[in-house]
Amino acid sequence: MIDQLLSNNMAWASARIRADPQFFRRLSAQQAPEYLWIGCSDSRVPANEIVGLDPGELFVHRNIANLAPPRDMNFLAVLQFSIEVLKVRHIIVCGHYGCGGVRAALDKERRGLIDHWLQPVADLAHRHQTHLMAISDFETRVNVACEHNVRAQVEYVGRNPFVTDAWRRGQTLCIHGWIYSIRDGLLRNLELSVDRPSQVDELAARQWFPDA
Repeated sequence: MIDQLLSNNMAWASARIRADPQFFRRLSAQQAPEYLWIGCSDSRVPANEIVGLDPGELFVHRNIANLAPPRDMNFLAVLQFSIEVLKVRHIIVCGHYGCGGVRAALDKERRGLIDHWLQPVADLAHRHQTHLMAISDFETRVNVACEHNVRAQVEYVGRNPFVTDAWRRGQTLCIHGWIYSIRDGLLRNLELSVDRPSQVDELAARQWFPDA
C-alpha cells in the first residue's frame, strides 16, 4: 500500500510536467499564496482541490474541528507566518457538515485526550444547549453546531493579536466563514466575513439563533 502511494506520486508529477513543463520550477522559486485556510483534518475535505487551486496558492492549517485556539503554538505559528511573512489577504475558516469532532463534543462520550482539544466546542454547545437540544434530530443538531463552530472560530481569529495588529498597520486582511458538504462537494458561504475590529464586534453581537 505504501509503495502504491509512491507510484501515485510519480504518476502525478509526470502528469504535471507533461501539462506544464515549468510547473515545479516556478513552484520551487517562491511561495506567495493570498489565502490561509483553517480547516478540519478530515481526509474527505482536501483544501486545495475543493477550491480548485494549485499547490502554492493556498496556505493550509488543519486540525480536528477546524479550531483557532489562542494558546495552540502550531496554530499561532501558522497564523503569524501567513500574515506577517506571506502577507495573505484572506483567511478562510472552513468547517464541514457531519464533522466527527463536533459530533464527539456533542455526544458527551469520553474519548481521552481529544476531549480536551474539543473543549471549546463542548463549551459552545453548553452555552447554547437550550436551542441545540430543541433540535430533535441529532445529525441536524450536529450540522447546526458545525455552522456555529465556524462562526466562533471566525470571532477567535478576528480577536487574535496577530490579526488586530495587521489591521492596525493598515494591512488588507479579511476573514471568512465557510462550510463544506461532503454529500455534494459544495461550499456554503455563511456570511460571516469581517475585515476590521468593529465587524468582529458586530458578529459577536449577532443573535446565534432566531429566538435567542
